[in-house]
Order: sequence, then structure tokens, then C-alpha cells
Amino acid sequence: MPELDLIQAFQAALTDRSGRTVRWTGDDAAVVRARPLAVTSIDTVVDGVHFSLATHGAADVGWKALATALSDLAAMGAEAGEAYVALVLPESFEDAAQLVGGMEELAERTGTTIAGGDVVSGPVLAVTVSVTGWADTEQELVGRDGARPGDLVGVTGELGGSEAGRRLLELGRDEPEALVRRHLRPEPRLREGRALAAAGASALIDLSDGLATDAGHVASASGVELRVRLDALPCAPGVEPEAAVVGGDDYELLFTIAAERRDAAEAAAQVSWLGEAVAGSGLALLDADGRPVAGLRGYEHG
Repeated sequence: MPELDLIQAFQAALTDRSGRTVRWTGDDAAVVRARPLAVTSIDTVVDGVHFSLATHGAADVGWKALATALSDLAAMGAEAGEAYVALVLPESFEDAAQLVGGMEELAERTGTTIAGGDVVSGPVLAVTVSVTGWADTEQELVGRDGARPGDLVGVTGELGGSEAGRRLLELGRDEPEALVRRHLRPEPRLREGRALAAAGASALIDLSDGLATDAGHVASASGVELRVRLDALPCAPGVEPEAAVVGGDDYELLFTIAAERRDAAEAAAQVSWLGEAVAGSGLALLDADGRPVAGLRGYEHG
């Protein structure tokens, strides 16, 4: 399909649901009414690096590209707003409409408006998504650097499901469906992020690179040691704790919160308690007897 026809097809498929847009996909730039604080993140997914067209349908790619960017907003406690999409399409790729359809499906679920973008040709399929979230006060937002000694460490949902799903797909299997879907269609925890921030979370991060890596980021930014018990991990069915702690792409939220705010966190979201923050530095992964477990690392970008 010629580029202009493709852009027009995308415009027809998208819905303005933000209530803030003044100008959007039909103009050279989007115009959006601002709230006091804009929260912005950008992510890129590339065929052969972050997904494989051998295992992912085009709609799955679109969903995942938007989900990875929205998850960063969830990790700040921000409200989703607008997304801007740049597509690099190989000549052999004929499913661009399905890709945008998968992205728009998640946009509808999360109240996001895809407000603009760009399309170019290139040697490999790549999708870049920039998202803008919103907040009215700085106090509504949470970073990685607020954990303090005595805080509890918690996590939403189940861990390890996405990595298990990826391995199943590589083996040519599509069951159990729940594990495969966790990999193909991750859910950004936007509601949970806002609720945990309102409950008093002192630090938040999304688990994109695995708990072993991302919990270490919180520990480093906050200047504390996070002590996490492997036997407390809420593992997806059939997933061992060691696999759950290193597997990426779960997009659950790891958080810390003062002990006296425990009830508020439990009222805000489905959470599991993993341990606590103490004076020191780094991440300590402990077995059921409280002994350190070495050699577990999540994904690290090269």
C-alpha cells in the first residue's frame, strides 16, 4: 500500500479518546491541552531483538510496542494520555494495518489516544512509541529513589509467565494459553501504579528486565539494600522461583512502602510481599532459610 494510503488507513482506524487533543493525526503535529505535569517515555521494539515475527502476529507486535511504553507510565503512577508512533516497515511486511489494530486495541483498554506518528521503509520491522502521561501534582508521582530502611518490598501479579510463554512459542507450542498470552499481550499496570502511588508507595519500577535486574535499580537509586525472599515470589503456574526472578517482560510493578502503609497497599492492588529494605546497598536474593542465593541476573541491555 502506498505510504499516503497507509497513513489514511491508520487515521481511519484510530479514535481520539483523550479529551485534550486540539489537533492530532491529520496535521503536521499534535496539539494537546496540558495538565500541570507531563510524564514522557519512549520505547522501541525491533524484530529479532524484542520479538520475532516467527512467533508474534502483527497485532501482537503493535500491542507489545504500546504496552512497553505505557508500562513506564505505570511505574511512575501517571495517568495514560497520548501516544506517538514511528513505524519502520520492510517491503516484505504486509500487515501494517493489523499492527496498528493491535496497538489501538490496547489504547482503547487503557484510555490512550494514538495522536500521531510517522511511517518509513527500512530493512527490519521496528516500532517506536513515545507516550505522554499526566499528573496534577508532583506528589502523585513516584520514582525509583524513595525506598528507605524499614520499607516493605512488594510486587503486583505473578512473575515468570512471559519468559515461560516465550520458551513455549519457540518450541512451537501455544499452550498453556495463559503463559503464551503473557508474552504476546503484556498488560501495563496503569491502574495499579496510580493506586499504589496514592497508597503511599515510596519507590516504583516496572519489571521489564526481570526482578533480579530491576529491583537492583531501585536499591541503587535509593541507596538501600533490598532483601527479597525467593520463596515469597508469586510465580506463574509451572514457573520455578529462580526462573521467575530472572525472566523479563512481565511488566508487573515492584514497589516499596512504609510498613504502616501495608493495609493501604493491599487495598490498592493485588500484591505479594517479598521482603524489606535495609541499610546497605544492592539486592540480596535469599532462600527459604535466609541464605544468599548467587548467580541470578535479569536481562541487561548491551
